[in-house]
Amino acid sequence: MAVRKGRVAAFVALARALRASGRPGSPGIGAQLGAVPRMLQLGLSGRYPGLAKGRILLALLGVLYIVSPVDFMPEILLGPFGLGDDAFVVAWVVGALLGETDSFLRWEAQGSTRVVAGEVIR
Repeated sequence: MAVRKGRVAAFVALARALRASGRPGSPGIGAQLGAVPRMLQLGLSGRYPGLAKGRILLALLGVLYIVSPVDFMPEILLGPFGLGDDAFVVAWVVGALLGETDSFLRWEAQGSTRVVAGEVIR
């Protein structure tokens, strides 16, 4: 039963993120995907406090699971039913990514990352 709740939660998170990106005034999916490299760079360097390194690691493990030939439910044995676990992981990764980038873009719009490297001239 817990696995089913986890799957439902992943699809709900994905649906919320997609719905939020379609609202007027909110960033679209293209803007969110374009923000991913900045978000990762600032998150890993510690300048963006809203992104936990553990969350990055979980998303990376999810992507590795999707591209890995080793599966919990192998497609070769189970046919299309074997894609179920992959669909769950894809939904979670995409939902988490869109949710995180939405938060990041709001944080960035507040001017928290506008730092220009240079020298102070007196």
